Amino acid sequence: MKRITLFFFALVAFTVASAQSTDAENKVKALIIGSFDDVWSNLDASKIKDYHTEDFILLEHGEVWTNKTIADYTEKAKQNSPIPKRENRFEFISIKIEENMAWLAYHNYATWTLKGEEKGKMQWLESATAILTKDGWRLQMLHSTRVNKH
Repeated sequence: MKRITLFFFALVAFTVASAQSTDAENKVKALIIGSFDDVWSNLDASKIKDYHTEDFILLEHGEVWTNKTIADYTEKAKQNSPIPKRENRFEFISIKIEENMAWLAYHNYATWTLKGEEKGKMQWLESATAILTKDGWRLQMLHSTRVNKH
């Protein structure tokens, strides 16, 4: 009886831990997807605080971007007329979560269209770190490398 009870408690603990891990993974995936949809596709700099820590940095193809750099970029991009629509797609390679920190690796694909006509495509290989704050998960660092298709 004692073994069955121990087995049952171990099974419950494993199930709870797995559910918590899956929930955290889903939240950090949503963090990546939401940040690209809101900030990069919708060019909404007011959303940066919903996705990034105050000290966030983006290492973008040899350049260091901050929240201010990104906000300036979105404002400049909104001056283009008409603004192409950006659609994002992600393929997550790996997600590791240790307590209040997450590490992700993924492929990021973007397609730009204007009036239903494709205007461009890009692909990046990216990694990101996120931390769990009092306001939820926030990206602390993102490293982005463009993938050139041959």
